[in-house]
Amino acid sequence: MKPRFLFPHYFRKIGYGCFIAVILFAILFKILHPHGFAQELHHDPEPGMKLSHDITALLLLFGLLFIAFSKERTEDEHISLIRLESLQWAVYLNYFLLAVAVIFTNTMELMHIILMSVWAPLAFFIIRFRWMIYRLNQDAGKENDLS
Repeated sequence: MKPRFLFPHYFRKIGYGCFIAVILFAILFKILHPHGFAQELHHDPEPGMKLSHDITALLLLFGLLFIAFSKERTEDEHISLIRLESLQWAVYLNYFLLAVAVIFTNTMELMHIILMSVWAPLAFFIIRFRWMIYRLNQDAGKENDLS
């Protein structure tokens, strides 16, 4: 993956800020509206519900994109290889889980699962990529201790 297609490194902090804001908003929303969006289909949602849902979805989208696709401090070929492998792993895992969901769920549950599968590859990618970077740094630290 060419580094020129990645966001600058400082975008990761913006992404984490957006992601934390979504988590805090979700907790607050669950406290204030215990039923959330689980309303009757023929009723209009409460005023502000759609706007808050849209803002939350956009913050989540930008947060995950900024976290996933911002440059590392040192973006070399090995990091690019880890990034590519993590992206491939995330796509395989997402579609495997989606195939299992198609087989074992009913129609309404499947719609929720398909909606979640929009965000899941980014989350899977971030988890695997950060884990591989962590392991790479741990291995580099052990090599420095031996010399």
